[in-house]
Amino acid sequence: MPINRDVYHEIVSELYTQSIALVAVSKTKTVEDILALYAEGQRDFGENYVQELQDKQSRLPADIRWHFVGHLQSNKVKQLISFVYLIHGVDSLRLLKEIDKQAAKAGRVVAVLLQVHIAREETKYGLDATELEEIMLAKDELKHVVVRGLMGMASNTEEGAVAKSEFRVLRQLFDRWFSDGGILSAGMSEDYKIAIAEGGNMVRIGSLLFGRRG
Repeated sequence: MPINRDVYHEIVSELYTQSIALVAVSKTKTVEDILALYAEGQRDFGENYVQELQDKQSRLPADIRWHFVGHLQSNKVKQLISFVYLIHGVDSLRLLKEIDKQAAKAGRVVAVLLQVHIAREETKYGLDATELEEIMLAKDELKHVVVRGLMGMASNTEEGAVAKSEFRVLRQLFDRWFSDGGILSAGMSEDYKIAIAEGGNMVRIGSLLFGRRG
């Protein structure tokens, strides 16, 4: 399915006026799909699977900023550490320490976001408030990672009030720990407008740009 250029430019225009960053989530999409959006000016792309990301990174332009937006296992960190631009889903101190360790070996300082569990679904990953505090108090001991902000995924529901309340919780935690500013990655194709209204400044959009996955 071809990319939706008109929708892409509508979204970009909407986000630009609010200084919101767009990550185009390209998981399961082809190199040709990504190149089509790249030709429209998009440079930030998000992937959920390490092997797929490795393959695409090796075949696509070097100035693409690759975001890892899926659940990252500690034993897969070294496979993407040399090139990843931002890791969105750090959900444990153990994982953060492994990223720091592999980044040190690669001679890099890697930017990450801490994923907070705000949804009703227990299947979604993320930190609770206590775990988040533990990491925030320990992060300065790690010299090869920089925690840039928070990420959260709202419940998969058509009830806008639910997503609104969940994103509000995320914003409150963000304001507590990142009072000087940072990245609040919140909102996807179905709920990005709600997330922005609640303070999100980075959105992760896939199906609106690339079409629904089969």
